[in-house]
Amino acid sequence: MNSDASTSLIWQTDFVIAHTKLLARSFRRWTGRDLLPGIFNPLGLARYVFEAPFVLVSHGIENDPVLNYGNQGALALWEMSWEELTRTPSRLTAEAPDREERAKLLEAVTQRGFIDDYSGIRISKAGRRFQISCATVWNLISKKGEPCGQAALFDEWNFL
Repeated sequence: MNSDASTSLIWQTDFVIAHTKLLARSFRRWTGRDLLPGIFNPLGLARYVFEAPFVLVSHGIENDPVLNYGNQGALALWEMSWEELTRTPSRLTAEAPDREERAKLLEAVTQRGFIDDYSGIRISKAGRRFQISCATVWNLISKKGEPCGQAALFDEWNFL
């Protein structure tokens, strides 16, 4: 992972501040829970989510969705810089044999709004395989109710 100062301050960008609000608002809509307990101003929320002890990643709604956010935990786990992560099609976070199962999960989330107990195998840029457990995966919805992508949050994983 690229550990330069620009990555550690990515939470201060306008995009990340706005996107973190979208992540939190959509998470609350589907699960009834707060992404992080407490009241934070938008900048504080962006920082605490980026630095949180869980992994949070999201992708957009392109035909082949590209990752558009990953907190420090995601960057470390997938062994990528912010620039690498946010250019990566999300399907590439899983090995080819696991992509069909991943696609079925995302379709189920699209239909239901969220899933709170997902487990699956993923792979880092360097080829390290890991199994995530008890992940929450949810749809991102704009203030106007339009689909904006999907996100996943988890704090349990084991390297294989």
